[in-house]
Amino acid sequence: MKTLLASLALAALTSQALAADLLDTVKQRGTLKIAMEGTYPPFNFKDANQQLTGFEVDIAREVARRLHVKAEFTTGEWSGLLAGLQAGKFDVVINQVGVTAVRKQTFDFSVPYTYSSAQLIVRKNDSRRFKSLDELKGKTVGVGQGSNYADMVKSVPGIAVKTYPGAPEYLQDLAAGRLDAALNDSLMIPFAVKESRLPLKAGAPVGDVAAMGIPFARNNPKFKAALDQALAASFADGSFRKISLKWFGIDVSKPPRGAK
Repeated sequence: MKTLLASLALAALTSQALAADLLDTVKQRGTLKIAMEGTYPPFNFKDANQQLTGFEVDIAREVARRLHVKAEFTTGEWSGLLAGLQAGKFDVVINQVGVTAVRKQTFDFSVPYTYSSAQLIVRKNDSRRFKSLDELKGKTVGVGQGSNYADMVKSVPGIAVKTYPGAPEYLQDLAAGRLDAALNDSLMIPFAVKESRLPLKAGAPVGDVAAMGIPFARNNPKFKAALDQALAASFADGSFRKISLKWFGIDVSKPPRGAK
């Protein structure tokens, strides 16, 4: 009996040791399966020709190139991206995913690749100057379903929170007066407002600066090392900065001065 138990234990350990790291799977397949919304300009969106483009599309291709594989994209609503990642439908999500303690219980993350803060969006002709979420008590605020921003607004008692599949939907409702404000990424807002051609503007920043990383299934140390190395190399040789300047005019891999 002892011999059988010892054999089973050894087999289990051997199986664990031989379990393929995600890096091995990606290399063997020849593609990195990447999920993103595809409706989140300027990070990832469809251009006039319905081709996927944006800052994170460029970064994803750069990372895949440095891993010596092809980038394979999947798009879907934000609310389903992390669930899909957990279910193994894709390898990574590159979609401004905030690195939070709660998410780190389920996923491992790359080193941060962007830093930004939450910021309000309001109507151009709105004379009310909301400076904080507390000032929106009794008001209605639009946010993306399942986003950090939804959690932020829900943490303030008295705010009516309305969730949407993506930014285009709540920007329309905000412009139409069905919302008092919306909340999203400070880097996204100038581009989104300009592209929407709606009478909206950036409002006050709220909350601390947050780090964004690339989540993937836990316990894949070789993949994490390769992913971090790919990002670090792009920081070092200026490739990342070039892509960042193209979309934002600043290097978003560095926290803003004076950030908390």
